[in-house]
Amino acid sequence: MNKAELVERMAKATKLPKSTCKDCLEAFIVTVGNSLKKDTPVVLTGFGTFKVMRRKSRVGVNPATGKKMTIPARKVPKFSPGKALKDMV
Repeated sequence: MNKAELVERMAKATKLPKSTCKDCLEAFIVTVGNSLKKDTPVVLTGFGTFKVMRRKSRVGVNPATGKKMTIPARKVPKFSPGKALKDMV
């Protein structure tokens, strides 16, 4: 399912206009992104948790040249599903 299909299903489920659902979805995405940018996890009880994980630097291999290179440490977003979501699936 892509973003447009999600907006369409939200509109059908809530009986709200698609434009309102699209605005709500975009606001949700921006709000979660801003929270993660500040290293603050977003916990939606039953659904799951969005948080920032830190990856350590590591040695990798450039597939084009075969040379070893260091991949720097970085922060990445992670989603952990909640119990209710796991039970749904």
